[in-house]
Amino acid sequence: MSFLLNTLSKKRKVDSIIRDTLDKVLVLRFGRPSDPACLQLDNILAKSAREVLKFATIALVDIDSDDIQVYVKYFDITLVPSTVFFFNAHHMKMDSGTADHTKWIGTFNEKQDFIDVVEAIYRGAMKGKQIVNCPLPPEKIPKFQLFFKDL
Repeated sequence: MSFLLNTLSKKRKVDSIIRDTLDKVLVLRFGRPSDPACLQLDNILAKSAREVLKFATIALVDIDSDDIQVYVKYFDITLVPSTVFFFNAHHMKMDSGTADHTKWIGTFNEKQDFIDVVEAIYRGAMKGKQIVNCPLPPEKIPKFQLFFKDL
């Protein structure tokens, strides 16, 4: 299913989609096309793409591409899949009760969970917010133990 989604492996393509996606949420999934969790998330994203088309754009970012490493470092992508959200070139954050508000780590349980998250980000962005509360109940949010380097 991931073949239905735009895959980016060049920094200038990522720069361009961030800059040029206006009045919609931009969903960037950072991961590997061979990773089972990424494939599971890609399936959910592809199935949701049509339903979120009016208010979101979805693209996949291949973290193994040398040209993408500046983004991998900037967003501290250490676990895949990691999903980052933008609105009008502004990085959107989401408080999901985890230590990291900058990205969604892991996959979604089902298509509706992803749609609910994107809708919440869109509504918040339309109100001028840069951080929104996660609309999902805690049991639907993946839990990861985050280790911070160089503290």
